[in-house]
Amino acid sequence: MSNPHYHPPVKRSIEIAGHKTSISLEPVFWEMLVSAAQIENVPINAVVARIDAERIQAETPPGLASAIRVWLVSRYAAEPAEQL
Repeated sequence: MSNPHYHPPVKRSIEIAGHKTSISLEPVFWEMLVSAAQIENVPINAVVARIDAERIQAETPPGLASAIRVWLVSRYAAEPAEQL
């Protein structure tokens, strides 16, 4: 039986800062991103725009998909298990 979390990245279009971009993330990260947006009661685009703004200020900015993964892992690692 295969684990559904082991799946190649899925590309989706997101609009940030008034322009469309494509982001490839594994389904587990898309699920986490949707959950984070629901918890904050904002659209996914708003969460991604915030992550994008933070990442471009880094000394060596990662790609957007990498920044999203790191943001999600950092966020979920900091939250109590009952909120996940």
